[in-house]
Amino acid sequence: MKTITKITVILVLILMIGIDSCRKFEEFPDEPVIKYENFLVGYNPSTGITERGVLIISYTDGNGDIGLDDDDIYPPYNPGSEYYYNMVIDYFEMQNGEFVEVPLVWWNPVDQKYDTLTFNSRIPVLIPKIASQAIKGTIQDTLFIYNPLSDFDTIKFSVYIIDRALNKSNVVETPPIIRISAPTTNVR
Repeated sequence: MKTITKITVILVLILMIGIDSCRKFEEFPDEPVIKYENFLVGYNPSTGITERGVLIISYTDGNGDIGLDDDDIYPPYNPGSEYYYNMVIDYFEMQNGEFVEVPLVWWNPVDQKYDTLTFNSRIPVLIPKIASQAIKGTIQDTLFIYNPLSDFDTIKFSVYIIDRALNKSNVVETPPIIRISAPTTNVR
């Protein structure tokens, strides 16, 4: 190899290393942090009621350990434990001027009794479990907001997430959401 070619290769490598070392990685706390972004309310013209909404939150996590696999069903993530769901959502209705947490029920035709519904969910693993790096992004969750057993039209949700190390995030709330009979709107 000619000397000029060797020098060119070395300079290109030094330049690439220099550019790569200039990248700044964001740093976040190891505990997840969430922020309310929006709630999109959807009106169903075929039923004439507001049935669904999409909750949008953003998140950061310093070590990227948000998410559970389908096979994460052993303690502490076992069904029935407080860590089975890693996104916890509570439902509130405005009753007599105050928001009250309300359990939602539905008729279970198999058992012939009412069962309690949950808005809680399991966020899937966002990066491989063996990796450890800061992450950020948004989560969108579609929620059924129509409660046929309620006469109240103003609701809200609170939400927090839990990472694999069992660190709980802060709690965020939606603003009041009025179930309306009009085209899709945004709640900011």
